[in-house]
Amino acid sequence: MARLKVGKENNTDIEIYYEDRGTGKPVVLIHGWPLNGASWERQAAALLAAGYRVITYDRRGFGRSSAPGNGYNYDTLAGDTSKLIEALDLHDATLVGFSMGGGEVARYFGKYAESGRVTKAVFMSSIAPALRHSGDNPEGIDPKVFEGIKQHIEADRFVFLETFLKNFYNYKLLFNTHISDAAIHASFNVAAASNYLAMLNCVDAWLEDFRGDIAQIHVPTLVIHGDSDHILPIEATGKRTAALIPGAQLHIVQGGPHGLNWTHATEVNKALLAFLE
Repeated sequence: MARLKVGKENNTDIEIYYEDRGTGKPVVLIHGWPLNGASWERQAAALLAAGYRVITYDRRGFGRSSAPGNGYNYDTLAGDTSKLIEALDLHDATLVGFSMGGGEVARYFGKYAESGRVTKAVFMSSIAPALRHSGDNPEGIDPKVFEGIKQHIEADRFVFLETFLKNFYNYKLLFNTHISDAAIHASFNVAAASNYLAMLNCVDAWLEDFRGDIAQIHVPTLVIHGDSDHILPIEATGKRTAALIPGAQLHIVQGGPHGLNWTHATEVNKALLAFLE
């Protein structure tokens, strides 16, 4: 629907594509990797029907946004989010981050919470609070795992995507009941159309530590996570995030995979709407 300039590279504007629909209290939906804002279609429809203003956007390097050669770190990505919120002059907004998008939510509060524009937060299948294994983060993952992911992307990102998306939706368990070949094929097409450098360089951002950012969250917060998430297991992510935020609600989707906003959309939408109300 529209584009917002968020920076410049050489003589070219860096723009993010966004859609702004409906009226009422604003809900900003931040998509996961390696999809785009359209991945929220089932949540956007439910939110619009409930009377909310729904804003989705494509992260830089994905969908219809610009694909600069840099800026795939969370300081820049959260900066893009902030610029959109400021440009649209949003108030009393809810920020919802899916998977990698959870990092933008956390970093937004870490850097821009004082604006007071965002008054609720939702982490869905989120990457937070910290994935890198270290002495003070024993629940984390060996960084070599992420180097392996990058190597697979560099070797043949399309072959990588085929396997990744089946794990994303728990294909072996949920095929024909919650996910179809056609839906996975649609996700593949979106992911394959993403910029190669963006897809590759975002992997490094996954190792950022958001615990300091999460400590700045003092608004009502909902964490939604599936107990069968094979991409970001709930014990290392969702449960820890909920425990770090005083008063946070934790909604566990039984049998939910990583991509539960599609496979378990009815339950996810019900939990999201109840929280917003």
